[in-house]
Amino acid sequence: MKPIYTSYLEAVKDIHDGATLMVGGFGLCGIPENLILALVEKKVTDLTVISNNCGVDEWGLGLLLKNKQIKKMIGSYVGENKEFERQVLSGELEVELTPQGTLAEKIRAGGAGIPAFYTPAGVGTPIANGKETRAFNGKEYLLEEALQADFSLIRAWKGDQMGNLIYHKTARNFNPMMAAAGKVTIAEVEYLYEKGELNPNEIHTPSIYVQRLIVGKQEKRIERLTVQG
Repeated sequence: MKPIYTSYLEAVKDIHDGATLMVGGFGLCGIPENLILALVEKKVTDLTVISNNCGVDEWGLGLLLKNKQIKKMIGSYVGENKEFERQVLSGELEVELTPQGTLAEKIRAGGAGIPAFYTPAGVGTPIANGKETRAFNGKEYLLEEALQADFSLIRAWKGDQMGNLIYHKTARNFNPMMAAAGKVTIAEVEYLYEKGELNPNEIHTPSIYVQRLIVGKQEKRIERLTVQG
């Protein structure tokens, strides 16, 4: 049985200044909204955040960005946040841009205990600067090192008291691999079930990767609304 918290602040109480965090989600889809809000309230600073992107202005990781709580961002997409752009251009924020597939594999490798791997993505571009390259079967590949984090903050649809998790459709995105790559994984779930109530064949993240659980509803904001004319 995993610890089940009732306070988001209590769930993140030991996330310290200078910590490295993995934060699940893709845009606003599948982000741990309430855990992020708790970090805003906690006012923890100098964070290195590993996430697909930095949310949008005024929501998600964009709130941490606005409060200058993020020192370095490791991600693959930066196109929806004006404050992100401003901080990068002004030199206030360090950014490490990574091809999206490479980012996913760096996280997956970190969770699997694989220290590094070779990929063709990024060869011959600025991403390859300072990195080792090697040819296999006449094709050049770039050595990329795995990523791990002090804490992983993830969002799941269903969880049980053991910490087994199920994600909902595209909200699955980066969450499973980040759950495996964090030293401490904190899962924010929408519905919590008793031990044995979830179908084992439907589990996406086994309980061994999860250290803390908390149940809560989300606003589930829409990043970009598209409607039929």
